[in-house]
Amino acid sequence: MTMDRASQSSSESPNREPKVLSIECLKGSSKGEEWTGDMLQTGDIVEELRIGASPNALIRFKSPFKNGKTGVNKILQDSYKKKETSILVRVRRGPHEFAELHACIVPNDSSGKKHFVLRSITDPNYVVGFFDRTEADCFQLQASRTTRMVNALTRTRLQDGYVSYPWEKRMQELLSVPNSSNFLSILLLPKVSDRIASRYNDVEDTLARANTWLNAAQASGVPIVFMNIQTESLLTKISGETASSTVNAGSLSDLSNLANASLYGFEDYHGVDIGVVRAVRLWYAPMGGEFSIEIKLKEDDTKLGFAISRTEEGFIFISTVIDDGQENAPATRSGLGNLYRAASDTSRLLVVSRLSNQTVLPWMVSSTGAIRCYDTVSLSQKLSLHRHTKVPILMHVFLWDRTLASSSVESTRSSTLSPSMLPLPPEVQLARHPNENQIQPLPHERSDGGGDVSTGASQPMQLERDTAGDLSFRFHNFSLSSNWV
Repeated sequence: MTMDRASQSSSESPNREPKVLSIECLKGSSKGEEWTGDMLQTGDIVEELRIGASPNALIRFKSPFKNGKTGVNKILQDSYKKKETSILVRVRRGPHEFAELHACIVPNDSSGKKHFVLRSITDPNYVVGFFDRTEADCFQLQASRTTRMVNALTRTRLQDGYVSYPWEKRMQELLSVPNSSNFLSILLLPKVSDRIASRYNDVEDTLARANTWLNAAQASGVPIVFMNIQTESLLTKISGETASSTVNAGSLSDLSNLANASLYGFEDYHGVDIGVVRAVRLWYAPMGGEFSIEIKLKEDDTKLGFAISRTEEGFIFISTVIDDGQENAPATRSGLGNLYRAASDTSRLLVVSRLSNQTVLPWMVSSTGAIRCYDTVSLSQKLSLHRHTKVPILMHVFLWDRTLASSSVESTRSSTLSPSMLPLPPEVQLARHPNENQIQPLPHERSDGGGDVSTGASQPMQLERDTAGDLSFRFHNFSLSSNWV
């Protein structure tokens, strides 16, 4: 059905050039195709509107359109209410060039529900509306296409936004230890330089202590490599002599004095002295990644078959494993003995990084120099409770060679072990034979090891206070045959 509309309203002045219905591009297509000849462009003169999905139900409106933009918006509103949203727009560009757009009628979100625009069927990003212009203005816009393209290029800004992400699912699937990070670090606070803790050593001293801790750990046989180091600012409230000695940065010229300061302060608007402590965070990683070991227990197991101890740097390690030929202990069945012997052959320590998915690595050095880490007494007690309750032990250890995950222990525990390793970036992929500039771990003296709960020692043991806290102790001078967990 064709509906020809009368010319523009007679209220217009005869001396005034009549207006025509033209296209106004509101949103460009995803590929900028509105500047091609196939898409509608701003200034195109509307010749015909066809509303309806099937050819038999088409309602046609031809130029000129009564009441211009307002009249066409009323037509679009009525069609939208009738759920007739399919529309074909035919436009004229210049004297003899024509183009068409197949679109759907949608409300204009920016102007309200009573105003309607057309959204392209092939590209939903492309939206056009209608505008009343004189024919001369339309021809002028069509002629300025190149200039408008350049202006559009200048005005176009990259858009950003938020997208949802399945964090819980990814953290369960993609981490070697679900919901637990593989980024390992230790935070070193600046060391106090006087008895009343009003002054602290500078940042260079904290960096030197971080370097010392890393070198000492590597030299003792802990298979870790340096990843990164950074300063970390911590806010605290200061007062008294500490405030008077640190709140002194009153101008930009004073900032140079803070370059190496580990503690400086300032006053807030309420006169409270705020201190900024510059700690140092050292990031490191295991040379061969982390490896999980599942130790399954039987009803007749009387001991686990291994002992644990701790290095001066705070790392928990397997200090002894029962001999394979003596008895079939859980440590032997799980393949822990194979890893322990491989570590001993290469002068490495078999460091325990997690127990039941809980990290047991050192994580902080206090301002007094004490290393905060886990004590061997509570660890041995928990391991013994695993044995009594027959709950399997899930333990993660540091590897120094990636091939150990598939070759050294696969034959012993292929059915019980589920390895999980964290790939390292290419810059920390180490060869098997480090060069002479790399720190080589020294052979571990097993006679000094300890740190286990005895299950009936036949020899007196000496308790010595540890640096991990008031309730942490280390056992010395024990008999290896009677200190299994």
